Amino acid sequence: MKSLEIVGFKRANLGKKDAKALRLDSYVPCVLYGGTEQVHFSSPAILFRELLYTPEAHIVDLNVEGTMYRAIVQDAQFHPVNEMLLHVDFLQLEEGKEVKMDIPVKYIGVSPGVLAGGKLVSKLRKVKVKALPEHLPDYVEVNIAALELGKSVKVSEVVASGYTILTSGAAPIATVAIPRALKGTLATDK
Repeated sequence: MKSLEIVGFKRANLGKKDAKALRLDSYVPCVLYGGTEQVHFSSPAILFRELLYTPEAHIVDLNVEGTMYRAIVQDAQFHPVNEMLLHVDFLQLEEGKEVKMDIPVKYIGVSPGVLAGGKLVSKLRKVKVKALPEHLPDYVEVNIAALELGKSVKVSEVVASGYTILTSGAAPIATVAIPRALKGTLATDK
């Protein structure tokens, strides 16, 4: 899995007023939990561009005033109107302790339903996975080579190696939709 470094500075004062002042200076208030103690820090907002505004999953190497932590993003909060990043929660990774994370889906193969004129509709872009940090995959491979017109591939059909998929097995990942033009020709063929 890809890793990314984020530099942070410890926060002395915690509270709304201080958090608001940090955001005005283009810093994002953050918290790291899951270790021995919680670490409250702030980071420049520009550093989160490659981490949050991408479909890929990353392990974060946090450098908080010289102390290094390995973590994953647990939650990110955005302003409801202007989409400004307000707060980020990190979960510290520990050896031998499993973590839950949303991993992106990658399609492999060519669907015969798409070749016949259908449209591949992505129902799930990410799947929740539980694994040890060293076994977290970059993406979950979904084979669509057997996907016909009007059919779906479900989470239960995905083969997981080294990790456990927590998303419901009945949930469809992708479906080949039949376009309106093709529905008319299929109805007249019968």
